[in-house]
Amino acid sequence: MASLQDIRRRIKSVKSIQQITNAMNMVATSRLRRAKEAAVANKPYADKMAQVVSDIAANAGDFSHPLLEKRTEGKRLILVLASDKGLAGAYASNAFKEAVAQVEDKASTEIVAVGRKTDTFFRNRDYDVVKSYAGISERPSYENAKEIANDLISRFADGEVKEIYMVYTRFVSAISCVPETVKLLPFSDLAGEGGSHAEYIYEPSAAEVLGFMLPQYLVTTIYAALLQSAASELSSRMNAMSNATDNAQELIAKLDLHYNKVRQANITREITEIVGGAEALK
Repeated sequence: MASLQDIRRRIKSVKSIQQITNAMNMVATSRLRRAKEAAVANKPYADKMAQVVSDIAANAGDFSHPLLEKRTEGKRLILVLASDKGLAGAYASNAFKEAVAQVEDKASTEIVAVGRKTDTFFRNRDYDVVKSYAGISERPSYENAKEIANDLISRFADGEVKEIYMVYTRFVSAISCVPETVKLLPFSDLAGEGGSHAEYIYEPSAAEVLGFMLPQYLVTTIYAALLQSAASELSSRMNAMSNATDNAQELIAKLDLHYNKVRQANITREITEIVGGAEALK
């Protein structure tokens, strides 16, 4: 049986952990509000960009561009967006499972990792991590998205890869986020299937305007995914730390009860010894 001192020490340790998890919960909650606002504010712009590109593509006719080139030879590149830090529940592991499911052949797959956890996961499993970005998972900027997009465009245009996919986590609500896979390059079906498209007057031509818009569209898509992933990471961390704090409180209650039982047993034993000694002296 554990001594009273051991139980007191454990209660103190659990209370210290509870203070840490509660503080992390409050920090994540505060940051989540800003991350959610950024993701929600960006969505109309990203949707409008997709609509405009679709409208232009519908009027561009036969249009050729390096980002539309389809190849049969080359490697597949997967951009994986996850976290720099842990303590976010199953957020990172769910994204990794989604990414691994997209790997047909490890030898012919390259990984661009966003987040230290992402880099560590794939390197430890002998994947070919060709590029890694750290320190941007919680607070991504448009410049971060532009840097990533330019690197992907360069690799695709040089013929290093035949197709590029992106795995990120879509933010649904504070208690729900879903890992998703999106094909980035080559662009396909930009005009969409059926439906009506807005008519514009293009200067100098629809094809040239579309050629300018495609890289911008890629940057916008990646930036929107970064914002969605940041909100998902913070919501997952908030929920994980909230659950940890609640579990610590339950454990403290159980330890307090156990402490009182042990203390009562010790008192009862001491009383019994005293009574037994007194009876022996009669």
